[in-house]
Amino acid sequence: MKQILQSFKTGELWLAEVPAPLCRANGIVMRNRVSFVSAGTERMLVDFAKKSLVGKAIQMPDQVKKVIRKMKTEGVLETLEKVQTKLDQPIPLGYSSAGIVCEVDTRVEGIVAGDRVACGGAGFANHAEYNFVPKNLVVKLPDGVSFEDASCATVGSIAMQGIRQCDLRLGETVAIIGLGLLGMLALQMAKAAGCRVIGFDPNPERCKLALELGADAAVSEGLEDAAMAFSQGHGLDAVLITAATHSNEPVTVAAEICRMKGRVVATGLVGMNLPRDQYYKKELDFKLSLSYGPGRYDPVYEEGGIDYPFGYVRWTEQRNMQAFVDLVAMGKIHPGKLITHRFTFDSALDAYDLLLGKAHEPYLGVVLEYADADGAEKVIERRVNFANKTVAPEARADHAAGLSFIGCGNFAKAVLLPALKKHDNVKLRGLCTASGMSCGETAKKERFAFATTDQGEILKDAATNLVFVTTRHNLHAQQVCDCLNAGKNVFVEKPLALNCSQLDEVIAAAASSTANLTVGFNRRFSPHAKLIKDYFAKRAYPLMLRYHVNAGIIPKDVWIQDPGIGGGRMIGEGCHFIDFMSFVVGQPVVAVQAKCLQLDNAAIVAEDNVDVHLQFADGSLGVLSYVALGDTSLPKERCEIHGGESTAVMDNFTRTVCSGKLGSRKLKGKQQKGFRDELAAALDMARTGKPSIPLEQIVNVTRTTFAVLEALKSGGTVGV
Repeated sequence: MKQILQSFKTGELWLAEVPAPLCRANGIVMRNRVSFVSAGTERMLVDFAKKSLVGKAIQMPDQVKKVIRKMKTEGVLETLEKVQTKLDQPIPLGYSSAGIVCEVDTRVEGIVAGDRVACGGAGFANHAEYNFVPKNLVVKLPDGVSFEDASCATVGSIAMQGIRQCDLRLGETVAIIGLGLLGMLALQMAKAAGCRVIGFDPNPERCKLALELGADAAVSEGLEDAAMAFSQGHGLDAVLITAATHSNEPVTVAAEICRMKGRVVATGLVGMNLPRDQYYKKELDFKLSLSYGPGRYDPVYEEGGIDYPFGYVRWTEQRNMQAFVDLVAMGKIHPGKLITHRFTFDSALDAYDLLLGKAHEPYLGVVLEYADADGAEKVIERRVNFANKTVAPEARADHAAGLSFIGCGNFAKAVLLPALKKHDNVKLRGLCTASGMSCGETAKKERFAFATTDQGEILKDAATNLVFVTTRHNLHAQQVCDCLNAGKNVFVEKPLALNCSQLDEVIAAAASSTANLTVGFNRRFSPHAKLIKDYFAKRAYPLMLRYHVNAGIIPKDVWIQDPGIGGGRMIGEGCHFIDFMSFVVGQPVVAVQAKCLQLDNAAIVAEDNVDVHLQFADGSLGVLSYVALGDTSLPKERCEIHGGESTAVMDNFTRTVCSGKLGSRKLKGKQQKGFRDELAAALDMARTGKPSIPLEQIVNVTRTTFAVLEALKSGGTVGV
């Protein structure tokens, strides 16, 4: 399929050929008929992307601080490589469209294939021939509502949420400052609500259109005097600011024209240096309007499909969208009168020339029209081959491993793929992700042979003998089983599983498969880990180990903290440090104790601040201190190992010093966490059939993470 993409690095726009998305849980796949170009938002994105690296940095100071910290620990070149990888990722454009449902997940009720729908959401309702859209961002269209009118539904819900925040009553007076698209839609809604409306815009032509759409008055200058006359000297009940300007003038003027105890609501991007005296003396309410409405930016609502109770949250973003198309059906709102430009999808880039001022003509509403399939059932293509467009790199050794990826997020792009490029015995075959956009462009850039959104294409590819699974944690176990059952060697990023049931399924699949499994426990492959293990190899007594992790806070609403998706940080990351200690000791963990902080702060996950005590089979003892509340400007990891009247201290994989009766050894330099050697071992596993990590060790570490959570709940010792 075709999709409009933009380079975050350069601002370049192009019409890309990418695989169509899969129908995932709690959503639908729809075929676009019309998508709406949000002039303000999309022009802002394009303008930001066109800024230099310095210009981007000025607008993102917090990100710059993170980059500087990474440079100190990982080195300048390695950090810059990751920054460039992040900037090279294309971004989708569009967030409001309408079309026909093609596929429906079994968990979605009330929608069937063939239904006419309006869809919303950045990253979902894209400018693309096909989109996957979660159910809470989809509404069915009433009869008589055209695809063009319905394509405005998301933009309309933004205007509607602004009107709701104004809390208008029948007969009240309201001013709309800024008669762009949002302002024009908002004034029609205010009129439908029985209010008297005065509009303001410095463009006289827009004022004229506002009057045609039902405004009681509209002025391009002298708003203060006009508003006083309009309200018979009392001041307006409410002011809705839909203008886009960095100036504070809209909020200043709004205070002047409001009555005592009036309401001011901002939906547009405006300066907000509020004049205190005016707002204070009139006791004005000032509110910001949250985009489409309640549910926006809540992944549980938008992606998880969990709706808010109707009786407690009457107007969610989906209900706003539905109310908008219902008002269109009743003839109360006329989006079509706001459309000034229509482009076919194949000439979509011309629309952005218009937005960027290259066409030198006024515009208001801009839509993209997609070709009709003339009623025929169009085949959804979920694989794009690059053999004739981009030649996969020739293997530089006869024993090349054919590699495919299922999932390709930031870690895979920034760490795994660059590290794999440094090996001379690989050939990239297929790349599979749920998003056709990231899949197609990443596959082309990294020179994979094909891109797909259907993992079955990977599993049946005869030239693939090693599959990298780098998806979200809840998908790992099943995808590993699928690979093993298909006879594919598999490298899965940690964790292997989220619970004992999943782990047992993986163990069974591994037992019946001729292929091998390894997990991304990279730290055991670090030269620092190898040095320490070798240093204590001839010890006569058990070891004492203390591993300190300065992990930093991850908010509760991030997916990794969701027990059903990420599993939490002990399962998701703690496994790294348990595996490191297990590797050094050379023995499995047999028992676990754990205690975490008791916190009153509901925003912090208590289990992210934990002391874990590990007992190994040979009597060695390990303590993992995992801390989220520390100073993240300090190094992240430190491990002390004591035994045989000797000590080894590893500082953040940049420096290790061993001293004592077992001799003296040192290793220092740039950070080496073991990724290169880890991948070399995985490639060797694919060629020779020899596991890079014994399965029993992988299983023991994974079960230990489960035991830690059990120990936190029980307060006692848990056997592994």
